[in-house]
Amino acid sequence: MPVRIFIHGLESSNKGTKSVFFKEKFPDMIIPHFTGGLEERMEKLREILLGKSGLNLVGSSFGGLMATLFSVEQPERVKSMVLLAPAINLVKFAPQKTRKISLPVRLYHGKNDRVVPFSEVEPVAKALFADLTVNVVDDDHFLHRTFKSIDWDVLLA
Repeated sequence: MPVRIFIHGLESSNKGTKSVFFKEKFPDMIIPHFTGGLEERMEKLREILLGKSGLNLVGSSFGGLMATLFSVEQPERVKSMVLLAPAINLVKFAPQKTRKISLPVRLYHGKNDRVVPFSEVEPVAKALFADLTVNVVDDDHFLHRTFKSIDWDVLLA
């Protein structure tokens, strides 16, 4: 059975639209609530995932940044990532310290995203991920029109 986790965005919670959707679709999915700054959130994520591997990470916005950072730290434990308008543009990754991540990464980004511009995310994603599939969709940052139509059963198998 795959280990699935949804990591919500900065101003969201485990009670938001995406969290509720995932809880209904995948009752065994780990859907924690994160608060505080990046390091506090990352520490909680590391604790939650301690001893787990074969991870399917889904990260939305700031949660996409967290999923990416975790994958950079521990790529051998991650099976795949789905990033929803990930805020990976917020952290500068040092090229000499970060090797390309080879696990499958599926990125969904709204072309009308004014919170996390795709033009800032795309070069970071291309530099970080060796197996990257990008889906730019007719949506905004929250991906409410797109989110439920994604084939989650296939992506999180």
